[in-house]
Amino acid sequence: MAHQSALIETDIEAYLDAQENKSFLRFLTCGSVDDGKSTLIGRLLYDSKLIFEDQLAALEADSKKLGTQGDEFDFALLVDGLAAEREQGITIDVAYRFFSTDKRKFIVADTPGHEQYTRNMATGASTADVAIILVDARKGMLTQTRRHSYIASLLGIKHVIVAINKMDLVDYSQDTFNEIETAYREFAAQLNFSTIICIPVSALKGANITVPSPEDTPWYKGPALLQELEEIEVDGEAVTQAFRFPVQWVNRPNLDFRGFSGTIAGGTVKVGDEVIVMPTASRSHIARIVTATGDLEEAQTGQSVTLTLEDEVDVSRGDVICGGQVPSLISDQFAAHLLWMREEEMLPGRQYYMKIHNKLVSASVSELKHKVNVNTLAHQAGKTLELNEVGVCNVSLDQTIAYDAYADNRNTGSFILIDRRTNETVGVGMLDFSLRRAQNVVWQELKVDKETRAEQKHQKPAVLWFTGLSGSGKSTVANLVEQKLYDRGRHTYTLDGDNVRHGLNKDLGFTDVDRVENIRRVGEASKLMVDAGLIVLVSFISPFISERRLARRLVEENEFIEIFVNTPLELCEQRDPKGLYKKARAGEIKNFTGIDSGYEAPEAAELEIKTDEVSAEEAADQIIHYLENNGYLSAR
Repeated sequence: MAHQSALIETDIEAYLDAQENKSFLRFLTCGSVDDGKSTLIGRLLYDSKLIFEDQLAALEADSKKLGTQGDEFDFALLVDGLAAEREQGITIDVAYRFFSTDKRKFIVADTPGHEQYTRNMATGASTADVAIILVDARKGMLTQTRRHSYIASLLGIKHVIVAINKMDLVDYSQDTFNEIETAYREFAAQLNFSTIICIPVSALKGANITVPSPEDTPWYKGPALLQELEEIEVDGEAVTQAFRFPVQWVNRPNLDFRGFSGTIAGGTVKVGDEVIVMPTASRSHIARIVTATGDLEEAQTGQSVTLTLEDEVDVSRGDVICGGQVPSLISDQFAAHLLWMREEEMLPGRQYYMKIHNKLVSASVSELKHKVNVNTLAHQAGKTLELNEVGVCNVSLDQTIAYDAYADNRNTGSFILIDRRTNETVGVGMLDFSLRRAQNVVWQELKVDKETRAEQKHQKPAVLWFTGLSGSGKSTVANLVEQKLYDRGRHTYTLDGDNVRHGLNKDLGFTDVDRVENIRRVGEASKLMVDAGLIVLVSFISPFISERRLARRLVEENEFIEIFVNTPLELCEQRDPKGLYKKARAGEIKNFTGIDSGYEAPEAAELEIKTDEVSAEEAADQIIHYLENNGYLSAR
C-alpha cells in the first residue's frame, strides 16, 4: 500500500474495511502558465511516499533527460504524461492521479495553465470538490488566475485553496504573501466560494506541502497543504438533493425483464419509493434496485444501478426518473452561462447539438445577453463569444427536456454544445433558469391546416431554396421558375435576398453573425408560407451549410428542395451586375462572400444548376421538370 498502518500486520480485514469507508475528495490544480501545478502534485506524491520504486526510477531517468532542475528530481514529470508535455515542459491535457492517505482518498486533476487549453481546465473542474489555485509569488495575480477562479466558481466549486508557490524565490517574504492574499480575496469576494484558504508553499523545495515548515515560514501558523486537504469539510449535498436518475439505457435482456440503467445524479432511492418520469410526468413506484452483485434496498448518488418500476410506463434514454414529490423542471428555452471552447466564434442562431445528461437534442443560442470580463467580472455587451470567453445566453431547443438549475444539481443542470458537422465539443454550459415565455407560450391548434390549404391549391407545398455566389443567377432563375408556375395556375411567393433586406431583415449587416440571423428569419418565414400551402422560392447566397440545414429541418421531409446554382467565381466576377465584386476587391466592402468571407457549397443538393453550361431558361425548365416528376404540381 501507499501508506502504512499497524492494522496491515495485525488485522488485514479491519484495515481493508477502514480503507473502504474513508471519505473521498476530488480536487484539481489550476492557475496560470508555469505556476508549478504539476510540480506541486509530484512533490505531494513524493513527500507522502506515494510513489512506487519503478515510478521513482523512471522519474530519476526522465529528470536527467528531460528535467529542468539539473541533478534534482523534476516532479512535474510524474504527471506530465504526454510526450509533448515532457518536451515542452507544459501541461496540455488533464492528468488524473489517485492516491490515499490514512485519513482520506483523493483523485487529483492536474489541469493546463495555457489559455488555449482552458477547455481542459473546465473538464477537470466539472467534477471537482476543491480547487487549488496556484499563484507564482514573483508574478502575483494574472489573467489566467482570475479566469480559472471564475470558471471554478461557475462550475460549482465551493472550496478554494490558494497555494502561493515559489516562495523560495522571494525569500519566503511575508509581505509578498500578504499582498497576494489580499488581492485574491478582494477579487474572489465577487465569486461564490464558501471557503478560501491561502497557504505559502514551495513545490520545488517541499515547504508546507505535507507538513508545516516553520523554519522557512515562521510567520505562517496555518496547516500544510496535505493537512488542509485531509481536513477540509466538503458538504455531502449530492446525497441530500432531490432524487435524480437520468436514464442511460433501457435494459431489456429478455421478455421478462425491463429496467432502466444509469448513474444516480442526486439524492437517494429505496425500493417502494414513488417516482415520476420527466418530461412525460408518468408516475410509478420502484420495484427493484438491481446491480451486478445483487439487488439493493437503497442506493445513493454516484452509484450505477438498474431500476425497475411496478408499472409499464413510457421511459426512454435521456428521460429523468425523479422523486415523486420533487420532480425536475421541464422547458425548451433557458437562460444559461456558456464557456466557449472553440477558436471559431459562437454565432447566435447557428444550430448545434446539446448533450445534457444522457439526452442529445438540437439547440441554438438565440441571444447573447452579455459577456463576462474575467478580470473585473463586469458585464460587457457583445454579439459573439470568442475562444475561452464566458457569456450569459438564451438557449432554445427543438424539444422539451427535463432539467435542474445548475445551482441545484451539477449533473442535471450542465450541458455541452457539439458542432453538428465535426462532432467537436464547442462549449460547456450551466443552466440558470427556464425562460418565462417557454412556459406561457403554447401551440394553438387550428381547424384549417396545411393539408387543407394545399388541397385547395391543388399542389404540394415546398421550399425551393436557391443558393450560390452573388452573380450566379439565383434570382434570375427563381424569377423564371415562378413565372412558369404562375402560368400553370400555381400559388407561389418569392423571398429574394435583396428584397427581404428592405423590410424583415433591414436591421442586419453582412457579418457572419448577421448572415446566420438573416437565414434563420427567412427559414421561419418560409416555414409559414409552406404551412399556408404555397410553393415558396427562396433566393439567398446562404453561405453556411449549418443554416441551410436549419432551414431544411423547419419543414417536413420532402418539403425542402435545395438548388445549388453552381457558377464559377470568375464568371460571377465577370457578370458583377451590381459592381460588388469590384468594390470588394478594392476593400470597399467587407465580409463579401467569395472574397473575404467563405462559401460552403452544398454537400447533397436536390438539384445542381451549372449556369456556365445552360441558359437561365433551360435551368428553369430543369426545375419545373423536377417538380413535375416528384408530384409537387399534381392535383391533390
